[in-house]
Amino acid sequence: MLFRGRSSALLSAVLLLFGCGAGSLHAAATTTITTIKIAGSTTVLPIIAEATKAYRILHPELTLTVSGGGSGAGVASVERGTIDIGMASRPLSHSEALRLNTTTDVIPVARDAVAVAVSKAVYESGVQRLSLSQIAAIYRGEIRNWKVLGGLDAPILVIDKEASRGTRHVFASVVLGNPRARAAGATIITGSNNEEQAVIARSDQAIGMLSNAWLNDRVRAVAVGDGDDAILPTAENVASGRYVIKRDLNILVPKQRSAAVIAFVDFLRSDQGQTIVEAVGFHRVR
Repeated sequence: MLFRGRSSALLSAVLLLFGCGAGSLHAAATTTITTIKIAGSTTVLPIIAEATKAYRILHPELTLTVSGGGSGAGVASVERGTIDIGMASRPLSHSEALRLNTTTDVIPVARDAVAVAVSKAVYESGVQRLSLSQIAAIYRGEIRNWKVLGGLDAPILVIDKEASRGTRHVFASVVLGNPRARAAGATIITGSNNEEQAVIARSDQAIGMLSNAWLNDRVRAVAVGDGDDAILPTAENVASGRYVIKRDLNILVPKQRSAAVIAFVDFLRSDQGQTIVEAVGFHRVR
């Protein structure tokens, strides 16, 4: 995704608009740039894509490029220095944190729930809540038919994600107890949220893990928990901590960043930026 504008000398205006005030995340500015390269998590991508549209109107002197690839790609690209901002929908691993601690800031820009998503036919057949132990049993291959869980008599199509994806990291940490846990019951492995959403929507017997912002009429979230204590992934339940499969959505920014990057980060965390976060289906951090 590429946004181009004409060259100009408006960088000082950028800093005046967004470089001051409470919550400004300033670091030592290096050389002036007119291009900001952003890549990584496809969960964070809709936020950044919409934010760059709004930001380009205010600052046509900047070129902003945005691409996906997953949280792992975002972390690796920041570490290699090939992008200006990485997107990650999971915490850094221990080894990543050790390598990046002195060079990179991890800045939350939104909060999100990882929904346990099922096909509409599954939901309407009666599977509208699942305990963590039931979800784990599905992914381990111990429960293979929806009938066991009070639904239709059909095999469960279990969808896993690529190991580098932040959504999988958070889901597996909570449900399977280990972000790298094997999902022996899975028959399909997907990449982006968009890809997984499409698979669930086309099926009548699927279960998967999706950012809450990717739910729709054909892709439904089940409540997670035991009995009447099962909780839906609503904004209120994420904010209160009652919904347990949740996460911060982060950007990774080198500590030695340009003035243009500083201003764009401030914009993302400003009231205008956080309004964009809500508009695309996520929750504010401020």
